[in-house]
Amino acid sequence: MPKKTSRTFNVAVIGAGAIGLDHIRSFRQHPAARVIALAEVSPERGREAAESFGIDTLDTDYRELLQRSDVEVVSIALPNFLHAPVGIEALQAGKHVMIDKPMATNARDAAKLVATAKQHRRQLMVGQNMRFSPEVQTAKHLINQGKLGEVYHAKTCWSRRSGIPRIGSWFTQQQFAGGGCTYDIGVHALDRALFLMGEFDAASVSGQTFSKLGPLGKGDGNWGKGEIDKDAKFDVDDLAVALIKLRSGRTVLLEASWAAHLPEREFFTSQVFGTEAGVMLNPLRLIRPSRTGYVTEEIVPSTPLVNENRMVHFIDVLLGQAEPYVKPTESLAVQKILDGIYRSAATGREVRIK
Repeated sequence: MPKKTSRTFNVAVIGAGAIGLDHIRSFRQHPAARVIALAEVSPERGREAAESFGIDTLDTDYRELLQRSDVEVVSIALPNFLHAPVGIEALQAGKHVMIDKPMATNARDAAKLVATAKQHRRQLMVGQNMRFSPEVQTAKHLINQGKLGEVYHAKTCWSRRSGIPRIGSWFTQQQFAGGGCTYDIGVHALDRALFLMGEFDAASVSGQTFSKLGPLGKGDGNWGKGEIDKDAKFDVDDLAVALIKLRSGRTVLLEASWAAHLPEREFFTSQVFGTEAGVMLNPLRLIRPSRTGYVTEEIVPSTPLVNENRMVHFIDVLLGQAEPYVKPTESLAVQKILDGIYRSAATGREVRIK
């Protein structure tokens, strides 16, 4: 549980879609956070959220909230193409900023976010919530203890049989999303693997993206609350693979899909390989050799180092009670890799990461 404190932070959430509602619920779990304002372009969606959570201030223009001196934290729950521009405006207005993944739709804009946060001395965090889970935190602790020996490779995957976030929504339109499954769920698998390996600096990436089932109207899911444009072209990826070579020479193999003919409805895992043992999620297992062969030991997650609620953790950081568990420079490095995957897929060549 978060520590009790007399200090409170007033929060404004921008966006009242499915992820925006999650932001509101999550912030409300911290006694030092007060969600006092909401911005939403859809009056109906905004009114429903404001009434449900008892939020007094509702605006259709987020800039109205940025001008308020009593708003200290801005949480951005918008389509991907708005993450960087709105985040930069909020930072320039002197607000601390939480953005859910991806950080931006290109590394250039992501770098501007990082630079603006540094310039204005504000906290900026990307809500890579998968690394906050007790299983991942425990796996990280095992790796840091040296249980795996020398870590040299990771495999990471988030694949769905049928989980496109509603065909015709902004998720499936490149102009709004920037990318498809790679940006939506592949980024989670990638961030988790890099975090476990303790290295984000990539030297190169080779990737390939596919758009096969979505354009046929197959693989539709039910995530989200945004409007559906039945005439919109499905022009993002629904499956992607990549090999990332890190500066150290270590490697990460990534696979992501919204729609693929899988035996499982959903498959979300990361495996990290070392010279002494390996770990695999989920559930968390330690795989190691023994005198009689191999032993697979299921590990019960230990007490998390940080609160697994990313919004609660963000408030703890602002209170000085925790160090940021997701650093802006790490999220920028992830964005560079995402850019590299798409460039490699477009050119058919390995892409060097600067």
